[in-house]
Amino acid sequence: MRLLRSTTSRLALAVSVAFLLSFIVLGTGVYAAVSTLLERDAHEVVRTDAAGLRDLYRHAGYARLREELEARIGTPDDPDMVYMLLDSHGRVIAGTLADVPGWTGRARWLQFVDAASDDTPRVIAQQQVLDNGQYLLTGLRMRSEDGFLRLILHSALAALLAAAVMGAMVGRWTSRWVARRLGNLDRTAERVAAGEMGLRVHSDGSGDAFDRVALRFNGMLDRIQALLDAVRHATDHIAHDLRTPLSRLRTRLDAMREVPAIAASPVAIAELDAGLAETDGLLQSFSALLRLSRIEAQPATADDATVVDLDQLVQDVAELYQPVAAQRGMRLHVVGAPLQVAGDPDQLFQLLVNLLDNALKYGPAGGTVTLAMAAAGGQVELSVRDQGPGIPEGDRQRVFDRFERLQADRGQAGTGLGLSLVRAIVARHRGSVVLSDGDAGPGGAPGLCVTVHLPRRPPAAVT
Repeated sequence: MRLLRSTTSRLALAVSVAFLLSFIVLGTGVYAAVSTLLERDAHEVVRTDAAGLRDLYRHAGYARLREELEARIGTPDDPDMVYMLLDSHGRVIAGTLADVPGWTGRARWLQFVDAASDDTPRVIAQQQVLDNGQYLLTGLRMRSEDGFLRLILHSALAALLAAAVMGAMVGRWTSRWVARRLGNLDRTAERVAAGEMGLRVHSDGSGDAFDRVALRFNGMLDRIQALLDAVRHATDHIAHDLRTPLSRLRTRLDAMREVPAIAASPVAIAELDAGLAETDGLLQSFSALLRLSRIEAQPATADDATVVDLDQLVQDVAELYQPVAAQRGMRLHVVGAPLQVAGDPDQLFQLLVNLLDNALKYGPAGGTVTLAMAAAGGQVELSVRDQGPGIPEGDRQRVFDRFERLQADRGQAGTGLGLSLVRAIVARHRGSVVLSDGDAGPGGAPGLCVTVHLPRRPPAAVT
């Protein structure tokens, strides 16, 4: 049933069924035409022979007719011809057969089976009433005609089997061709959704429906790319242009702490400290924005990039955040394995820092944050699990956007760019990131699990 829900499978089935139906209709038409032609020829042969016997009876009389019948029955020119002379009650006076099954004496044309013959052929016969009340029956065993029809039927069944196989092959080829054309579009859309905005669908120049869809898709991506670049450049320019005056403002605010009148007022000092904290937050946001833009502008890492010992990187990050976890009354649990990836160690370190910082920030006191990594086929699976409030399923893609924060987190310190940086770093390393429920926490909180998949370093390239 799952296969039937697939468009390509339904297309293959439709092509196969259409192919078979066309063959069946054509074969049935040919069979019916040949059968009708043979029946008409048989009737014509019987009608001609019966007309000759009738003329003989009219011109030479009954005795000569019976003599001719006995001669034809004894030494027939055609063994499939049937001659019968019946009395008024249907009893055989002279004839090829012992009786006529189903005889009534009323029908002009009869059709019955010669049960006395080994192959029980069908017989078509014409019946005439003589002047003396007897019946003259002239017929033909349809042995050759029916044999030819059986040969056609058997050949048609064999051809139908071959047509079924050929139809399945044609349907399969059609579905594979359609799937291949759509697969290129699907793979490109998947990679673009993962962050490779520069990709475009290959156009073969055929101008067919698939090629037009590819061109439309590429045009849409070009438009999206232009809009994103415009927003990114505007954001970068704002961040770059405002960082200098903000730095000067911070310097002046810090210098104001030395003014005697302000230094003597605890309230003024507290307000200055709050202003400095807000300014530091803005500078931190602008720095994160510029860092994010630089990462997104960099090409994807290659297989021959720097080899990074991911287990050592995990240990370094865990050691860095162990005091923070202890200060917040939380446990930091590390599950690692000696795995390597190709990439930028500084950016991977930043990725781990962002994920661990979020987990410790939103996890409850007394909770556990688990940092684990394992090999999954040709990939490395890196996960950070906490016991915090989690993220609703409908918001899990939205939180990767710049400055996007859930309503419940508006009061928390932060720039709203942490997961945006994570996604940009993962995309540059040709990986993927998925959010799901983590470990159940106190009060039934679902927790959050952030799972990052990165291409594993090929064993042959490890030095």
